[in-house]
Amino acid sequence: MCRTAAERTLAAELEPVRPGLTDAYAAGLPGARAAVLTRLWRGLVHEPLPWVAARTTDREGVTLRLDDGRRLRGPLSDPWATAASVTGLDLDGVRYDHPAELVAALAVPRGGRLAAELDHSVASLALSRTAPRRAAPPAHPWEWEQTETDGHPYHPGCRSRPGFSAAEQLAYAPEHRPVVDLRLAAVEGAAVSGEWPGELRDGTAVLIPVHPWQAEHVLTGLPLRPGPSAHPLLSLRTLDIGGDTHVKTSLSTRLTSTVRDISAYTVTHAVATSGFVEHLVRRLDGRLRIARTLAVAGAGNADLAALLRESPHVHADTAAGERVVPAAVLPALLAHHAPDERLGRVVEFARLALGACLDLLDLGVALEAHGQNLLAVVDADGRTKRLVYRDLADIRISPARLARHGIPAPPLSGRLLNDDPAALRRKVLGSLVTGALGPLAGDAPTLGAVLEAATRDLAPTPDLHVLRTEPLPAKALTLMRLDPDPDGGGDLWTALPHPAPARRS
Repeated sequence: MCRTAAERTLAAELEPVRPGLTDAYAAGLPGARAAVLTRLWRGLVHEPLPWVAARTTDREGVTLRLDDGRRLRGPLSDPWATAASVTGLDLDGVRYDHPAELVAALAVPRGGRLAAELDHSVASLALSRTAPRRAAPPAHPWEWEQTETDGHPYHPGCRSRPGFSAAEQLAYAPEHRPVVDLRLAAVEGAAVSGEWPGELRDGTAVLIPVHPWQAEHVLTGLPLRPGPSAHPLLSLRTLDIGGDTHVKTSLSTRLTSTVRDISAYTVTHAVATSGFVEHLVRRLDGRLRIARTLAVAGAGNADLAALLRESPHVHADTAAGERVVPAAVLPALLAHHAPDERLGRVVEFARLALGACLDLLDLGVALEAHGQNLLAVVDADGRTKRLVYRDLADIRISPARLARHGIPAPPLSGRLLNDDPAALRRKVLGSLVTGALGPLAGDAPTLGAVLEAATRDLAPTPDLHVLRTEPLPAKALTLMRLDPDPDGGGDLWTALPHPAPARRS
């Protein structure tokens, strides 16, 4: 039964638009509560929360002593586990099975905001899990991106979609497999980088694709034209519009933990960044390809802008049976393999991904290669043949490292440039290991074995040494949602115990 405000609201919204889903939604709420509570408990155990005074672990579980003297008790927490299910936590003798209710009871600074997000995450996750399962393997490239229902495997706000009603989630979220009719805004004097296509121009006006949610809730009153029909991808606001082109739209709401608009910085720098990185990865002997940024257009504010990007699927040899799947989808793709075969496929992917990303980092580019941005070109047997990377908005470029290799720095400025070795390593390892390899391995012992096998023959670099011998960086996802400045404070980090049973020097 629905217990919280978000659960009741979504149920009431669902009844008139899809009454056939109401029973499945209600039945899915307990599992959704446990899934989000599991993610929250991971953050409480492993992140540097200022109001946790001490942590003690025994064979049965973990006890957190809070700074007000209360104690929070729960099961052992593997920071890399994805199949674990925490069904309840004990706060001073009171059991809580809903993450929002627990955070409200904790009464920590800015906990009310986090509780509301967790409430929405639970309700939206239960709705996402009502999406029908496919009876056959995906037939179209974009269908692979619509197979994931649960969102970020470690973020407690994995399905937080504030501002999206039940009808809007069904109409726009990829797991429900809708067709989305985009709008077009005719903008005179738009800022444009790259070659904006002629079919998206009308005389001197640039026609900027607008997501229908943005049209309804943000750009109210702006005259808009009908646009192309599109298929939403893993990120929801990026859509396949056909012709081997994806469009990334502004969506001025917080999905998971970030407002998904497109900044003026991106409009100015994205095409040049793409060209530079595409040229640099040619040094990697074909192991990694870049889904090129083709063009970006903006109207002078982050709420009205769009980016056109090459589809990653152009890098697959479809005649040979190859397909391109995001790393986040690989667990489902490999699920039918026998355990030993599956582990072999994971190691193959990890060796290729770690090798390419660490080689590129040594040259001077740190990719944010998490499960959404990093894609694998796999053959019919699930073996990774090469990689594709998309979305360069949050990479980092080190002019100092480039100079050591005699590579001229690109004509860029601002936040993409960073020479701090720790920041560069966090960008790569905190996304690739935590965001792609950890979920693919599924638990600490398996991830340790994967890292040991995948790094055994890689070329030695200082970054590889850090990966093999030091605790692993991960975004402190719960702490970031409790930060006084969640939009402008930047990423916050924690260090997770290295999963390898015996580290190698």
